[in-house]
Amino acid sequence: MDQPTGQRRTVIIGPPPTPNGDLHVGHIAGPYMAADVHARYLRATGQPVLYTTGTDDSQTYVVSSAAKLGTTPQALAAKSWREIRETLGLMGISVDGFAPFDDGYRAMTLDFLTRLHDAGKFRLRTVKLPYVEATGEFLMEGLVSGGCPVCLAVSRGGLCEGCGHPNNFAELTDPRSTVDPTAEVTYRETQILVLPLEEYREQLTAYHRAKESTWRPHIVQLMRELLARPLPDFPITYPTGWGIPAPFPQTPGQVVNAWAEGMPASMYCTAVAQRAHGERPASDDELWLAENGIRLVYFLGFDNAYFWGLTHLSLLLAHEGRYVVPDAIVSNEFYELENEKFSTSKGHVVWTRDLVREVPRDLVRFHLALTAPEHARTNFSRAALEKIAGERLVDPWNRLGALLGKAVAELGLEGQELPVSPEANARRAAMAERFEAGYGLTGYSLSRTADLIPLHTERLLGRAEALTAGPAPADRTASAAELGDLFAELRTLIAAASPILIDLAEQARAEGGFDGTFAVAPEERTTTPFTVPALGRTTAES
Repeated sequence: MDQPTGQRRTVIIGPPPTPNGDLHVGHIAGPYMAADVHARYLRATGQPVLYTTGTDDSQTYVVSSAAKLGTTPQALAAKSWREIRETLGLMGISVDGFAPFDDGYRAMTLDFLTRLHDAGKFRLRTVKLPYVEATGEFLMEGLVSGGCPVCLAVSRGGLCEGCGHPNNFAELTDPRSTVDPTAEVTYRETQILVLPLEEYREQLTAYHRAKESTWRPHIVQLMRELLARPLPDFPITYPTGWGIPAPFPQTPGQVVNAWAEGMPASMYCTAVAQRAHGERPASDDELWLAENGIRLVYFLGFDNAYFWGLTHLSLLLAHEGRYVVPDAIVSNEFYELENEKFSTSKGHVVWTRDLVREVPRDLVRFHLALTAPEHARTNFSRAALEKIAGERLVDPWNRLGALLGKAVAELGLEGQELPVSPEANARRAAMAERFEAGYGLTGYSLSRTADLIPLHTERLLGRAEALTAGPAPADRTASAAELGDLFAELRTLIAAASPILIDLAEQARAEGGFDGTFAVAPEERTTTPFTVPALGRTTAES
């Protein structure tokens, strides 16, 4: 295996988006933005990282969405895959590989699950599933909705988005078909293969107890709730027509449950990312093998926490030490639009590609980071974006750049070495440490970290205003010293903000204000002035 040596490598997995449409702002504001910023931080600090994802084509949501749109699931999935990949690029989401749903994906999935089947890890169970008498179809996952048996909210099959608890088989109350809500739905018994999660209780409990002090409270609470009751059987196969055909003799004609694809799919995505970087893994799961010692991190929405925190983990554990288990799961809550849930069916949506056509990408990234739904639901508003980004970031940043440019020109200091004081170096170190505290996994917070950018911009602006107030300064040496401190601190701020303000960082790199790295600032004795890039404004403001 060709891979960087020395530092422990981090593999970041973004949850595979369901290819039943493009990504809206709510999708980006959740795991994809958070994972991107952490990946960029790791790269800027010289740490080896792969950030990867790919679409989840087997999800039954593709079937129900295609029926509503009057197209085929295959056509919808293919179109959505292209749109999602393009939208991630438009937002600067720096995935190292965006995996296709192809023969390699299917082969990795079947190899992963067949090894477990052959080792006797699955059980054949007789279960009751919702059933449409008129069509002879079983309903599961995105094909059925009803009442959640735990929190009583309206839920889709398999998992409740509200409370995060599973609701498999006959557990939904008043089940209805999502394709045809008028269809008569009854129940019918069938046999499927399952992974009995209860057999992994001891390992799951020990794992989650070890994570309670570092993970976000909501996912910790959910895991406690789930582990306090009997753990359900996790379906490995389903009697439906959409998905990867299951090769197991006990379940002829069935397909693999889309959620059972999660771990082998993530391994395949990792291998795709490796190949995109010129590496040659011997197998698609090679980097995940325990002996390779990667640091595995998931970024995901809370509504997926049950699967990634229990079922996917159990599938890894069932391989009995072959694979690593996740070091961290960073979960987020829902991001709403004008205080209501994003809804494509109701037209209550802001498409990411539309927004970045009208608003500079850095301003979108800054606002989504500042309002990130880390611990509770938060809200997107176009008016708030324009007001907050304009008043807190664009105006003070551009004024700071203009004042520094004016002072350099008036003092004739272009291209000259300026002194940097010990006090400025101390401020630079303090600034960098606070950003690193927000970017690191232990205290990861997009919101708190984004808030540091306008804080330090205003701080430096105040000093620049004091320096340039009134007539030209008489003491050129003292002014040059203050400018040296300002430029040195501004370089640190740009580096520290670079995982969020990606376009500003690239412009600053061209002007000599950023070298592409970010670390707790080493002491510097001198620095040189540079042209501070201006931040653009929204279409509505310009």
